[in-house]
Amino acid sequence: MVLTSTPTEKAALMEQSAVKGRSLWDDARARLLRNKAAVAGIVVLAVLIVLAFLGPLLWIHDSAFIYRDRVQLGPTFEHGHIFGTDAQGRDLFARTLVGLRMSLMVGVVATMVSLAIGVLWGATAGFIGGRVDQLMMRIVDVLYSLPFIFFVIILMVVFGRNIILIFVAIGAVEWLTMARIVRGQTISLKSMEFVEAAQAAGVSQIAIIRRHIVPNVLGPVVVYVTLTIPVVILAESFLSFLGLGVQEPLTSLGNLISNGARDMEVAPWTLIVPALTMMLTLFCFNFIGDGLRDAIDPKDR
Repeated sequence: MVLTSTPTEKAALMEQSAVKGRSLWDDARARLLRNKAAVAGIVVLAVLIVLAFLGPLLWIHDSAFIYRDRVQLGPTFEHGHIFGTDAQGRDLFARTLVGLRMSLMVGVVATMVSLAIGVLWGATAGFIGGRVDQLMMRIVDVLYSLPFIFFVIILMVVFGRNIILIFVAIGAVEWLTMARIVRGQTISLKSMEFVEAAQAAGVSQIAIIRRHIVPNVLGPVVVYVTLTIPVVILAESFLSFLGLGVQEPLTSLGNLISNGARDMEVAPWTLIVPALTMMLTLFCFNFIGDGLRDAIDPKDR
């Protein structure tokens, strides 16, 4: 026995499947993919990440090997130094990939530290409210009054300079804006029906924050994270430029720019290459952040 459907039934089934398969996140993803600048940023950033983590392993020159007969050699294909060499005779392409990897690691890890502190602090202050909120946000205001680079420098001078401390120090001062954003979102969410229903059901405050508040503030948080990573990369580069960041034999883009600035008159490529790499990386993150903001903005839904 063969069952047939009328055109009306087929149209109803198609409409039902279309409604069932569409969500707010699907709409956001579709808007993001329509943003050409954001898509280009994602593609270029993906290529940079692959080069940063796999390039030094596959490249013909080691980043730490010194060619004493090729000091400050200009970009050439003769020896495979496509970006030239630095003042010590090391391949600049390999050094730039290693520096990019370190800058990306500092940016991502420090941002994750600020994300964990900021979300927890802001959600707790906004949900509990009252005197607890006032006390917690006054602490944020006091920390805001301190120049954060000065605070990072103090931490590094007191506890010593190492890569782990750079991650923690920068992340520990970048959470302040994150906390304010999450607090504002939490205050608007705690009067929603689903939060009041959870309170009426006797759910604890910690559970409400974990299950209802935090998941619903992820949209603005994700956008802010993509915009925080380039800020952290710039902060680390500034510290490295001052000689307080990543130390040899490791390197970062800030270190390479600092070294290139000293030799720019005789070897301008040592400054141009890492500076352009950093500029391209920061552009990618900013394009992605702008695209996510436009895609997730509730006013556009």
